[in-house]
Amino acid sequence: MPVLTTDAESETGCPNCPSYDLLAESMEGIEHTCPRPRLALAAPAPFAEETSCQCQAPHEKLTIGQAHLGTPVDRPVRVYADGIFDLFHSGHARALMQAKNLFPNSYLLVGVCSDELTHKYKGFTVMNEGERYEALRHCRYVDEVIRDAPWTLSSEFLEKHKIDFVAHDDIPYSSAGSDDVYKHIKEAGMFVPTQRTEGISTSDIITRIVRDYDVYARRNLQRGYTAKELNVSFINEKKYRFQNQVDKMKEKVKNVEEKSKEFVYKVEEKSHDLIQKWEEKSREFIGNFLELFGPDGTWKLMFQERSSRMLQTISPRQSPTGSPTRGCSPSGSTSRSPSPPFTWIPNKPLSPSSPKGASASISSMSEGDEDEK
Repeated sequence: MPVLTTDAESETGCPNCPSYDLLAESMEGIEHTCPRPRLALAAPAPFAEETSCQCQAPHEKLTIGQAHLGTPVDRPVRVYADGIFDLFHSGHARALMQAKNLFPNSYLLVGVCSDELTHKYKGFTVMNEGERYEALRHCRYVDEVIRDAPWTLSSEFLEKHKIDFVAHDDIPYSSAGSDDVYKHIKEAGMFVPTQRTEGISTSDIITRIVRDYDVYARRNLQRGYTAKELNVSFINEKKYRFQNQVDKMKEKVKNVEEKSKEFVYKVEEKSHDLIQKWEEKSREFIGNFLELFGPDGTWKLMFQERSSRMLQTISPRQSPTGSPTRGCSPSGSTSRSPSPPFTWIPNKPLSPSSPKGASASISSMSEGDEDEK
């Protein structure tokens, strides 16, 4: 595929070409008024009736070599590409891009066949001719759209639109009783091949729609289209609506499952945090318990201290060994040494209720008083 040149290069052409001077001399005094390629893409491409080529200059026949070299210098090379362009897609756009970039200075005319011709020779279309015309007008590579293009190109049509070359893929296109409708164009040296884009075509798109028809019918019923507009029978309509209800229920169940999973995840997170807090609190509680009640805990020390205080309180203190003797009386008489301390000798205890025990205790108390006297 040739590389596009700048505007300056396309205007000067190829001065070194041998035919350059001859072409310049032959066209001297006659100016070409052919439409120029679109530069501003702010508006759609015009129709051929709006900008028909009324150029009076002789439209000399070009070879592919001359066109590649950039001649003629005073007009663009007019390239024609035709088709049905139903469900306009990237494969169509790429073919037109190749046709536009065949030569340094190209003016691309695109012919679109009408519904009548298309239905007669190929079959029913998804888009009507008006929709297909408009789709081509909004392609950036298109300079002019020819409506109701012929199925087979005639010499009159080529001369009317001053077409230099025809661009199409090189696969023989058998139609209208011919093995190849572009055979005479190829023989005239006016055919320039383009490459097809694999993996996409109008037939492939229609096949996908037919394959997934139930899905699209159900979707459009849900969006408000009627069964009559979709050409759906009464039974199929009920079936599709029931399937839509089932899908809604599935979606609700799916949403509930997702929400439950999210809830379980949050509960797991919170329970994990709660367990960690419980573990921390339990360790803290066990540490405090051991600090109080352990082998060397505070409670044991406190208990030992209180036990020692109680023992000191209960047990009597021993009397001092060097106690002083009783001194003399004021009258000068010496007093006797005090009687030895009373020592209790355990005897068989007497019942306090018996008269013998009571008399014995009284007699012992009287004896002690007599001793003191």
